[in-house]
Amino acid sequence: MASPQVDTESVSDEGYERGLSGRQVQMIAIGGAIGVGLFLGAGANIAKAGPSLIVMYALAGVIIFFIMRALGELLLYRPVSGSFAEYSREFLGPFFGYFTGWTYWLMWIVIGMAELTAAAIYINYWFPQIPQWATALVFLIVLFGANLISVKMFGEIEFWFSMIKVTAIIGMIVIGLGVLTFGFSAAGDTAAVSNLWAFDGFFPKGIGSSLMTLQGVMFAYLAIEIVGVTAGESKNPEKTLPKAINTLPWRIALFYVGALTVILCVVKWTEFAPGVSPFVEAFAQIGIPAGAAIVNFVVLTAALSSCNSGMYSTGRMLRSLAENGEAPRIYQRLSSSKTPALGIATSVVFMGIGVVLNYVVPEKAFGYVTSIATAAGIWTWLMILISHILYRRQVVAGRLPASSFPAPGGSVCSYIAIVFLLFVTALIAIDAEARICLYVMAGWAFVLGIGWVALKSRNPRITEGREPEFEKIGG
Repeated sequence: MASPQVDTESVSDEGYERGLSGRQVQMIAIGGAIGVGLFLGAGANIAKAGPSLIVMYALAGVIIFFIMRALGELLLYRPVSGSFAEYSREFLGPFFGYFTGWTYWLMWIVIGMAELTAAAIYINYWFPQIPQWATALVFLIVLFGANLISVKMFGEIEFWFSMIKVTAIIGMIVIGLGVLTFGFSAAGDTAAVSNLWAFDGFFPKGIGSSLMTLQGVMFAYLAIEIVGVTAGESKNPEKTLPKAINTLPWRIALFYVGALTVILCVVKWTEFAPGVSPFVEAFAQIGIPAGAAIVNFVVLTAALSSCNSGMYSTGRMLRSLAENGEAPRIYQRLSSSKTPALGIATSVVFMGIGVVLNYVVPEKAFGYVTSIATAAGIWTWLMILISHILYRRQVVAGRLPASSFPAPGGSVCSYIAIVFLLFVTALIAIDAEARICLYVMAGWAFVLGIGWVALKSRNPRITEGREPEFEKIGG
């Protein structure tokens, strides 16, 4: 069945400005694939798994591509801001839309906390006398102000943050290859491809330990789906979104697999430790003047970029929830600059809890929030995949129009990704330190359940499914 033309202006949330250019959407997509999970979290994972971490990132990257192609098919069927919650609402029912919207909001709140924590750690590299909590608070306020100005400002900030990250990683790869090929620098004598297996093998801690890093690896890929949130504010989603998603494999291959492979060839894996960026450590050992400080600046921008994206996403998700009667109506309002200012402000207040964590338990703050964010992210990805499978059934039955961007293999890859995500959840359950996030999510589900009962008692019509806007428009 041919897909009808979609009036993308109509299907976007009423009132938003389509201020994100193709250039900005591309860089937001790239930036979503490069975050603090790679720049900071990879250090701890290298210590746990050694060179085999490369395989874990590649494996997870394949699954992420499956997820993004499933999302892409849904986005081109009906591009809306707050996409995952809307698709959950349409294909699984109002409760799942409500639960997914609020859980995605929670995910970005805790990611914001993690990024603020990471940014504070990076500042400590230059100014160890400044408390982590003070630095986190300053960054929180500055990014909040930037998000209130306009979506164009958000897009431009993300563009340049992503440009810095991309340039740094490519620079790291080029310099690392130079060290391997020509043997220059302080690391030249010990740099070799054989470092990938010379120290107790490619799986030095065993396959089991390598698999246990998958939860941290999946955290590194969180935010990749932010492209879906930009759908309602992209100037030409039918062109920009497929392009952004289709370039994902080479981005993962270059920025994750490529960068880590080069780093672990230049510096033996036993040199890395938790809390230290592999990129900073590599530049320090290569001995480039000010190299470590430069990379520290880059990873600082990566953290701020992700926190900036979190403020953007949470404000839009709160507005989507409010429009469906699942959050206070006041969150529907847009500021004069067409941004959901009140939703962003509320989210920033909750991100401020991260500032408190940096004051109370600065050494554990990052680990706590990353595990919770991963659990929330897995739920979001599962909802995307299940919605995709149900959408495909409707298309096959002839009840819905086909998307102009179908996922390869239909639903098969979505089923594979679901099994993988459930496996990662099982790994989290058997990890004593990470398991706390499942308790938090159980408590979160209980709170949302009570909220749903209260919503139904006040407005019974909230449980009724709504006809998708697409079908009203299609022609």
